[in-house]
Amino acid sequence: MSAIQVTEPYRPTDGEEYMNSRQLTYFRGKLNAWKEEILKGAKETVNIMQKETENHPDLVDRASSESDRALELRTRDRQRKLISKIDEAISRIDDGSYGFCEETGEPIGLGRLEARPTATLSIEAQERHERSERVHRDD
Repeated sequence: MSAIQVTEPYRPTDGEEYMNSRQLTYFRGKLNAWKEEILKGAKETVNIMQKETENHPDLVDRASSESDRALELRTRDRQRKLISKIDEAISRIDDGSYGFCEETGEPIGLGRLEARPTATLSIEAQERHERSERVHRDD
């Protein structure tokens, strides 16, 4: 199954119902395309790392190569976690809860979802959450 290529931000029509089938199709395509891009990058990383098994006689070259590898692996680990969030967002599309704040039940908003398609909180709920984290961190 090929993902829908999403290049333009979603433009709602006048009076359009929030999270209608057109919007859900758009965001499903956006999420699937993002996931495919990450998986493609992961495959490329594996191929590159398999080819770059040469032994560097120079210690500086070896250290640089190992540092690059470690950075790439950390990046791929973050992206693996992002795939999990993408899958959760797709599940929310399937169960009808996508686009609604998990804390308040209010719409998250198309602009926020366009910028962060895996968002689960409205901007207001996210700000409250971050303020709460700061207070607890300062204790």
